[in-house]
Amino acid sequence: MARASTTSDAFNAVAEPRRREILNYLAGAERPVGEIVEALGLEQPSVSKHLRVLRNVGLVRMRCQGRQKLYRTNAEAIRPLHEWAGTFERYWQHQLNRVKMRAEAMVRQRTIPETSILKPTDPHPKEKS
Repeated sequence: MARASTTSDAFNAVAEPRRREILNYLAGAERPVGEIVEALGLEQPSVSKHLRVLRNVGLVRMRCQGRQKLYRTNAEAIRPLHEWAGTFERYWQHQLNRVKMRAEAMVRQRTIPETSILKPTDPHPKEKS
């Protein structure tokens, strides 16, 4: 089966780590390309390419303010990604609960009262010959 293009839908678009970085960065506020380039340490042509892909699949919106292009996330288009990932939340929560229970059990084992661990000692030990 042929691999789907990374520009074909939102799921394929976010498969690329740099696009996820850009989405994470844009989640905070609307930003110009130059700010994204500087903040993420990527080359401007690369950021522009990734933004074009994200726009084409609807995950990012762009508006012009004079000569500057400002980008922001499109929450409605991200919703299907969130809902799909949510189907696994029960599994993740189960795993986290297991880790928590194990860690708590380990802590309980380490906090046994000292009196039950220590044996009484003779205040005047006998010297060995």
